Amino acid sequence: MAPTGIGGVCLAFIALCNFVFVFGTSVEFVRFISFRAIYHNNNGVASQSKEESSREWGESLRDPKVLGPLTQDFFLLLLFVVQHSLLASASVKRWCQAIFGVLQRAFYVFTTSLALQVMIRYWQPVQNAPLLWNASTAPWDTWVPLLCFILHFICWLIIFSIVLIFDYPELMGIKQVYYHCLGLEDPLSLKSHRAQRLYAHLRHPVYLELCVVLWIVPSLSLDRVLLATVLTLYLSCGHSLDNQDYAYLRAQLHNKLDLFTRQEMGGEVSELNGAQTDEYRSTFHKAD
Repeated sequence: MAPTGIGGVCLAFIALCNFVFVFGTSVEFVRFISFRAIYHNNNGVASQSKEESSREWGESLRDPKVLGPLTQDFFLLLLFVVQHSLLASASVKRWCQAIFGVLQRAFYVFTTSLALQVMIRYWQPVQNAPLLWNASTAPWDTWVPLLCFILHFICWLIIFSIVLIFDYPELMGIKQVYYHCLGLEDPLSLKSHRAQRLYAHLRHPVYLELCVVLWIVPSLSLDRVLLATVLTLYLSCGHSLDNQDYAYLRAQLHNKLDLFTRQEMGGEVSELNGAQTDEYRSTFHKAD
């Protein structure tokens, strides 16, 4: 049943406010994970002294100035992992659905963004320990950050493209509210069996790109090692795609590209594109 006019406006307002918060958190996360690390602002190692860089690992790992920040950072990561996993479980999803209704997805991305905000605000860099590597000598102090910037930019561009393929309004919980206001069913229930199968298998669609962003930095400090290791392991645990899922992803990507091509051509689609689409769909059905 569709909500009343006031109820629909309230739901839409909550969903839009949540979208603004989630989008802003995403921008801050990109800045935290990439740009501040590339320019040595994330871990404060640009001006590391010779005494700090020459310390032995055993001495550093017994130093409270090192263990303290690492312990705090670990619990911040643990908070994010627990939130992201707990609210994604089937039992908690049903509980949230019973309480928040159509706003269940919006609540999930809100709490995820809130956990990320806490991690970003309270992350403690380790400045009193040696680095695993540090591009601080010429000409590497110029070329390595530039290369990292290019790689990070490409990776985030790919991540953004994949998010668009996965229906961004639905991921943010906006589409659920829109469908509810129109008196329609949940948008996921209206998707094909292949799409529902993919969503059941996939929790982290940008595994390789995020790994590149996490590990390819000019200076690798202990807190960055902790961040990259925990998130890489967590991403690995959530990755369970098979050949049918990859085939569906390729088909969706082809459809998106075909849509953009049609728009650029003013609605005119060449016979070659049509033949390629038919051939690809035929191959995809055979894969099933």
